This record gives sequence, C-alpha cells and structure tokens, in this order.
Amino acid sequence: MKLEDIKNRIDELIQKSKQLIASANYSSNGIGQIDPSVFTGLKTASLSLILKIYDKNHPYYTEIEKVKYYHYSSSAKELQNVLICIKEEVTGGWLFNIKGIVSAEIFADFMEMAEHLIVENFKDPAAVMIGGVLEGHLRQLCIKQYIAIEITKDDKVIAKKADLLNSELATTSVYNKLDQKNITAWLDLRNKAAHGKYEEYSKAQVELMYAGIMDFLTRNPI
Repeated sequence: MKLEDIKNRIDELIQKSKQLIASANYSSNGIGQIDPSVFTGLKTASLSLILKIYDKNHPYYTEIEKVKYYHYSSSAKELQNVLICIKEEVTGGWLFNIKGIVSAEIFADFMEMAEHLIVENFKDPAAVMIGGVLEGHLRQLCIKQYIAIEITKDDKVIAKKADLLNSELATTSVYNKLDQKNITAWLDLRNKAAHGKYEEYSKAQVELMYAGIMDFLTRNPI
C-alpha cells in the first residue's frame, strides 16, 4: 500500500466517523444514539487499516479494539480521535522514520557481530550475516521508495529476490550503477558462503565486503 493510498484511506474513515457522529439522535439526557451496524463496519475497517501499517500489538489497534457501546456517539468519537492521531503520524513522516531507526539499530548490531567474526577468522558466517544485512537494507529502501518487495505467482505471494530489488532500486535512481554492480558482487559472495563454496572467496574479500557495505549503508540511510 502506497503512502498516498494510506492517507486517502485514513481520510475516508475519518469522514465516515464524522458522518456517523453527525447522524446521532440525542436523548433528553444528552446521550447520542448511532446505528450500531455502521459503527461495527467502521471499527472493522479501521482495525484492518492499522494491521496494514502497524501490527496487532500496536497501541492504536488495542485502543480501537477495546472501544465498546456500539450504539453511542461517544464511541464513534473515540474511534475518530485514534484515526486523527494516525493521520498526524503518517502525514508527519513519523511512521516510516521510526521504522527506519529501529531497522538501522538492528542492522548495526548484526554488522558489529559480523566484524567480530571476521576478527576471529570466521569469514564464512560473517559473509552470510553481512549479506543478510544488505538484503534487509535493500528491502527497507524499497519500502521507503514505495517499490513492491513481493510478487504474486501462481496465486501465491512471494518475496522478491535481492538481485531484483537491487535492479529496481538502481533503475529508479535510488543509487547509481556502480553501487548496483558492487551489490551484485556482494550478494554473489553471500550466496557462495550460504551454499558452502568457502574456497571461492577469501577473508580479505569478506573484509572488503564489510567495508563496502558499511559505506553503502551510511550513504543510503532508511
């Protein structure tokens, strides 16, 4: 789902919540009564959207999930307030910035472990780990640029291979052709390590791979 699609969907749900609140019939005690079936549909749609951009454990999901009293306008107002918060977060870029920070911290930890493995002469697991960080970073760059990271084949959704992600990122000028060629070589070395072809590369090449990918990560943040 593209960022613009997310924003449009949030606006649609906020508009529906406004319409639902406006349709309330107020009793003498000031309590607004709304159509519970309409509220149910709005709540379900809101939860579905949150699952697409966050996850089931996110506070926004749990906050909406616990909203009850489907026939009260106050419940619709609670739901609307959460949707407005989501809109502000997405519009302000916080959603993707936070994901980028978390991913960067995880990648840094793996690169630190890989460096230790190289120092201890364990070039093979280091190569696999460094290559895994590179592939993960390519996927995050694709998400940042709204490039699909999955394809549908025979009615099954499968992840795109790292080589294809590399090609698409270079084609859209996220980085240049030299970077693309370097990444192709690094992925090839990673694949050799993952398939036990340990004699086809040296520790020195893994060290160069480590240094090159560190430079690439720095120049192309997520």
